[in-house]
Amino acid sequence: MPRQARGFTLIELLVAIAVMALMAVLSWRGIDGMSRAQNQLHNRADDALTLQIGLAQWRSDLDAMVSLQGTPALDWDGRVLRLTRRHPLGETASVQVVAWTLRNEGGKGQWLRWPSGAIQQRAEWATAWARAQTWGQTPSAEDRAQEVSVRALAQWQIFFHRGGAWSNPLSSEGAVAPAPGSDGSGKNAPAGSPPDGIRLVLDLPADQSLTGKLTLDWVNPTLTGAPP
Repeated sequence: MPRQARGFTLIELLVAIAVMALMAVLSWRGIDGMSRAQNQLHNRADDALTLQIGLAQWRSDLDAMVSLQGTPALDWDGRVLRLTRRHPLGETASVQVVAWTLRNEGGKGQWLRWPSGAIQQRAEWATAWARAQTWGQTPSAEDRAQEVSVRALAQWQIFFHRGGAWSNPLSSEGAVAPAPGSDGSGKNAPAGSPPDGIRLVLDLPADQSLTGKLTLDWVNPTLTGAPP
């Protein structure tokens, strides 16, 4: 007579179920950890790309900066950086006023950029120049609609390189024109002219994927001789 097949005992079933449950928990924790790491990696990559785009725009604005006769090409009042640049679309004989600022709202800082439209008349430039400063202090709804949010920031600092040294643009050393010959032409640079270099220091907030302090130096492309 064939021997009767022996089944599992209750204890064996309980042990098997416990082992399967443990394996399921360990597998879920592993998958959850991989998912979290992937999300963190994506967030970090997105944050880095956003920061790179913002810094590229910053460099582009400075590289395209122009000096109009009788008007400042660049101004920093400690809160708003204003500059005049060539229009990015290459429209004939047109410029653009661009402003950068850090605005704190709800306890968080946001790095912002404001561009004007194409400018061909001096009166238009004067209006846009004044409007850029107003936007940095008390922006209207129209100005807010025109601004671009670049990235969250905790703080930012700007330094100018003039006369062979870095200095605070608001200090007496940073505000004065460089010494004769420091602009490469053998003459004093006019007030409001672009400095030899601009140093941007950004404090990235701790609640972002990228944190710490970032320093970016820009060298005036018209500078002759050794870079700052």
